[in-house]
Amino acid sequence: MRFRPFSRSRTAFCLLAIASCLMSCLMSVIFPVPAVAVPPLQPISLDRLQAGESDSMGLDAQIWGEKGKPGDKELLLKSIDYSLGYLNSQAAASAYSRYRATGITRDRVRRSLDRFRQLVVSSTTPAQLQESVKNEFVFYKSIGKDGKGTVAFTGYFEPTYAASRTPNSEYRYPLYRLPPNIGSWPKPHPTRLELEGADALQGSKGLLRGLELVWLRDRFQAFLVHVQGSAKLQLTDGGVMTVGFAGKTDRGYTGVGRELVRDGKFTLEQLTLPKLTEHFRNFPADMDKYLPKNQSFVFFRNTNGTPATGSIGVPVTAERSIATDKALMPPGALALISTKLPYPKAGGGMEQNAVNRYVLDQDTGSAIKGAGRVDVFMGTGDLAGDRAGYINSTGELYYPLLK
Repeated sequence: MRFRPFSRSRTAFCLLAIASCLMSCLMSVIFPVPAVAVPPLQPISLDRLQAGESDSMGLDAQIWGEKGKPGDKELLLKSIDYSLGYLNSQAAASAYSRYRATGITRDRVRRSLDRFRQLVVSSTTPAQLQESVKNEFVFYKSIGKDGKGTVAFTGYFEPTYAASRTPNSEYRYPLYRLPPNIGSWPKPHPTRLELEGADALQGSKGLLRGLELVWLRDRFQAFLVHVQGSAKLQLTDGGVMTVGFAGKTDRGYTGVGRELVRDGKFTLEQLTLPKLTEHFRNFPADMDKYLPKNQSFVFFRNTNGTPATGSIGVPVTAERSIATDKALMPPGALALISTKLPYPKAGGGMEQNAVNRYVLDQDTGSAIKGAGRVDVFMGTGDLAGDRAGYINSTGELYYPLLK
């Protein structure tokens, strides 16, 4: 499960990688969440899809590969199997008992995903899969952030950072375990500022004393682990630790990016994660002012090497798992996204390429609210972080279900 302050409960950077995490969170505050007066998903005719709403109606060439590159069919099938496992669970039965979208039930979602899996296995080309889906499925489209289907896309990833099991002059910024007595804490819970101080070094003097799990050497990286909800940590003793979400305070999230824009540090057009990281690197004192504005505080546990996990309790898969508002969107379901994703250019930098891609809705985030927000999981490590930080586009979100 992930938490997204700036675009991101959320499962899980060189300088650019640090920045990329934050872009995913920034967008949650850049795009306001509209009140949903109509059902968030509306069935649409295939004619409308073919007329241009989604230019290739899920022509997902990445399944088979393109331009001499191998596809990711096996990864897609594995991600589908994760969702099918969830949909067969009591947790899914409970979630769908509260899900009120007309015509979208756990049984229909499960049967649709099972049939789609069969079609992926039996199809040999994108066109063949497209034709089969056209004949057997109907598409439900998100009404988006404007009621017209416009969805804001961002990205998230699992960071890889250096860390230490013990504190020293270099590794000073701790991640904390869930307090065993948090149930008896007064409400509302203390703010981030009250828990760790303006400099993030005062936690041992209060309620967090003795709860330190591991120490990072970069304050902003430690903060970004709160954003992503998970991380892979390269330890100074040569070991590796994976950490994941264990709980949080009851304080709401405030986007640091929004606060910087409000104070005139950037315009929305200028605001990217690399830019934000550069700002805090050049003006480290600003972290004392802006990071505590996010009053929410996340606690972690040692996940003993398990992969980054989404809010429905299954591993998330790079470029095949998305996070949405689970109060509105069907958990574990097959989805189709039509947007732009960044890819590395041969000469350096990123270029935005249009994609129409089948994905699984397996995660959520505290800042991913409304029918107009999707966060795409981009994987683990620096390159995934670089790419996640450049996802800042609009598009459409569909859910294919058997007729």
